[in-house]
Amino acid sequence: MILALDTATRWTGLALHSGSAIIAEHGWQATNTQTVELAPAVSRMWQQANITVDDLKGIAVAIGPGSYTGLRVGLGFAKGLSVPTGLPIIGVSTLDILAAAVPKLTGSLVVVIEAGRSRVTAARYTWQGRSGWQAEEEAQILTFDELLAQQAALNPTGATTFVGEGVPEYGRQIRAAGKNFRVVPAAASLRRAGYLAEIGWQRLKRGQVDDAASLTPVYLRDPAGA
Repeated sequence: MILALDTATRWTGLALHSGSAIIAEHGWQATNTQTVELAPAVSRMWQQANITVDDLKGIAVAIGPGSYTGLRVGLGFAKGLSVPTGLPIIGVSTLDILAAAVPKLTGSLVVVIEAGRSRVTAARYTWQGRSGWQAEEEAQILTFDELLAQQAALNPTGATTFVGEGVPEYGRQIRAAGKNFRVVPAAASLRRAGYLAEIGWQRLKRGQVDDAASLTPVYLRDPAGA
C-alpha cells in the first residue's frame, strides 16, 4: 500500500494504491487551509479504507513546482510519516502528475499549474514511447498570454494540447491563439492523486526512492517577484 499526498497548489489530493489498484482517492480545492485539513483528511481516508500506517509500504508526495506554503505542508507531512517509521518516500514533479493522466496524442503537450498573481507555471512535454510524456524543457513562470505566444512560436504548424489548472477557463483563448491548439476536457485537467500514487508505486518497485532527510521542494523564482 502506498499513500499519495499532493498539496502543491490550492488543489489538494490524496490517494491509496494497493499495488494493483487505487482503493481510495480524494481531491478538493483548499484555500489556505491545507495545514489544518491534511491530517484529518488522511485519517478519514485510512478509516474508510480500513488501514493503518502499518499497512503502508511507501509515501509518494508532490514536490513542485507549486506554492511555498502548500509544498511545505505536503512534504512536511510525508517526512513526518517517513522518518519515524522508515517508510520509503518518493518525490514526484507536480507537472509529471498531470502529464501522466494524458494518453498518447499527436504533437506536444503543455502542462500548466497556477503560480499566483495571474501567472502560471508551465512546461512542454513530448511522447517518448514506453516512457510516456517527458518534459523537454525546464518549467517556467509566465502569464497565459506569454505562454500562448511562446507555444505558437515554438510549434506554429504542429498540434499542441494544453492540460492543467486554468486551461478549461482559458479554453476559448487557447483555441483562438493557434489553429492547432487543443484543450483537454475540464475533468482531465484535474491533478489526480491517483496518478501520483501510480507513479510512486512504479518507482518504489524499481527502488527509485528518495532520502527523506535531503528531499526538498522544487521552487521556481517568479520573474515578477511573486
